Amino acid sequence: MSDLVIARSLFGTTMGFHIIFATIGVGLPLMILTAELLYQKTKDIEYVVMAKRWTKAFAVLLGVGIPTGTIAGVQLSLLWPGFMEVIGRVMPLPFQIEIYAFFIEALFMSIYVYAAERIAPWMRITSLVLVAIGAMGSAVLITNVHAFEGTPAGFDIVDGKIVDIDPWAAFFNPSFFVTAGHVALSAYTTGAFIVATVSAYKMLKAEATSRVYQFHQKALLLSLVVGGVFSLLTALNGHESAQYLHRYQPEKLAAAEGLFETQSHAPLTVGGLTDRETESVKWGIEIPWALSFLAGNSFDTVVKGLNDFPEKYWPPLFVHTLFNAMVGVGSLLILISFLGLAIKKVLKKNTFPKWLMWLYVASGPLAVLGIEFGWIFACTGRQPWTIYRILSTADSVTSSTNLGILFALFTFVYVILAFSVLFVLRYYFKKNSVVDDLNRADQKGVPLFSSNS
Repeated sequence: MSDLVIARSLFGTTMGFHIIFATIGVGLPLMILTAELLYQKTKDIEYVVMAKRWTKAFAVLLGVGIPTGTIAGVQLSLLWPGFMEVIGRVMPLPFQIEIYAFFIEALFMSIYVYAAERIAPWMRITSLVLVAIGAMGSAVLITNVHAFEGTPAGFDIVDGKIVDIDPWAAFFNPSFFVTAGHVALSAYTTGAFIVATVSAYKMLKAEATSRVYQFHQKALLLSLVVGGVFSLLTALNGHESAQYLHRYQPEKLAAAEGLFETQSHAPLTVGGLTDRETESVKWGIEIPWALSFLAGNSFDTVVKGLNDFPEKYWPPLFVHTLFNAMVGVGSLLILISFLGLAIKKVLKKNTFPKWLMWLYVASGPLAVLGIEFGWIFACTGRQPWTIYRILSTADSVTSSTNLGILFALFTFVYVILAFSVLFVLRYYFKKNSVVDDLNRADQKGVPLFSSNS
């Protein structure tokens, strides 16, 4: 591989690994807060046990998310000096404010973990609200840098020099709110379905009449409600995101849909593979006029095709597959969440079909894959630019060579971290079972949150 490709692969691998922990780190606090609110309202101890167990998992994941995020920051400086020169002068605010967001998250999570049984209920809830805000703030602020890359604002370049810098205009760039919303909503969706995965798997392994089964069934239903709502909101936000692509990055939208010729009443192509030679999407299913409606809320909206742009500025055509995979995962999550709720609440069934239970087991990993597909689509679809139409990726990369050994070493580190996380989570929850926590919660005076055996 060329040095540019190795640099992209190294940073992409780092972010692809980090984004798993960062996403769950945003979504899981909302699930903890929801369980805590239900406990304070109903005094059902099963909800507080859920909150405790999810908090322990969150702490482990946070312990990996912090160093991998730090590695990503260091790699930005080392691998992309041209990019960081612009960011350092024009867009420093997200990095500066993110520090405070992380402090809020860490501080109030510590209060909740170590003082939950010694503070008033409103203080417990306030702590978790601030944890959720801090976690979301960290993700949104860092993602805002990505939004800026696609819709740069707040500066001009004259004779190769950056002038007329307005940091707040850069911060509130045109796609800030849409991108921030998509990140937050998809993270909440993923957090809910990660819980659904564990709950469904445990239900399949337990007797239907056991307390463990009932506990996990309650957790599964809670995750379906949260996951269903936020997956639907993510889809609605995705519609707005497509309109922003139409307005600000038209060649990215064209590549996502394999559209080569500019046209009104443009079809939306589902599935298939983009073929450069025939300028079509092979084996895809076309939905007439749907792309024009998606882009501008009107069937006669004119959507630009790839042939309107120099081919050297085309994104890789495989982004069509990434886009379809992301949308497909999101659509499946919406379907299975509302299907499960309908079976439980409308049909009044006490159990779910086994095939549906296995879909719930797969839902968490699928949600994570959806996040990965979406992130890779967003970054790859912007190529060949690091900052759209201003700074190319080739001009922003480091001049250092021999990056291959770093790529191999960091990949090895991530493999070790992944196995370590799985080992610690498995060890802790095997040693501290649901039954153990339920028994502790039943006994007055026995601490629940501070039981860290």
